[in-house]
Amino acid sequence: MSALAKSLSSYREYHRDHRNVATHAVGIPMIVFGVEILLSRPVWVTEFFTLTPAVVATVAAAFYYLKLDRQLGGAMALILIVLAWLGLQIAQGSTVLWLGSGIGLFVVGWIFQLVGHKFEGRKPAFIDDLRSLLIGPIFVLAEALFALGMLDELKRELEKGR
Repeated sequence: MSALAKSLSSYREYHRDHRNVATHAVGIPMIVFGVEILLSRPVWVTEFFTLTPAVVATVAAAFYYLKLDRQLGGAMALILIVLAWLGLQIAQGSTVLWLGSGIGLFVVGWIFQLVGHKFEGRKPAFIDDLRSLLIGPIFVLAEALFALGMLDELKRELEKGR
């Protein structure tokens, strides 16, 4: 089993109820975007690039995802880059807009997560393994692609591992 399949399989153990998966499909992107917004300040502009804590976190997460799987990791990296860019646009607005958007998305996203785990009747995966905080976003992407009829080989690998 690939490293990606192992990680997704472990995460899936905590996410079997379709309502929980659905709340995660909404909540996790909100949390990720909220974090990208909040980490988009302070900004250091150089002659060659703009650096923020969000850029550092995005690069680190992208390397992690690419190490798990080139194809899906590459898609995750692109999503994170777009969210980091959007987060920077929001963070360049007023402090109220920056904090309100970032904190609001983060908190509402976690509410979705908690509701989902109430349906599941099981604690969140990150309680047992903090790496699941990074696996959640790629899980949501994988599940969305499965629903679109893509990544059949990975889906079969995960189903076989159940």
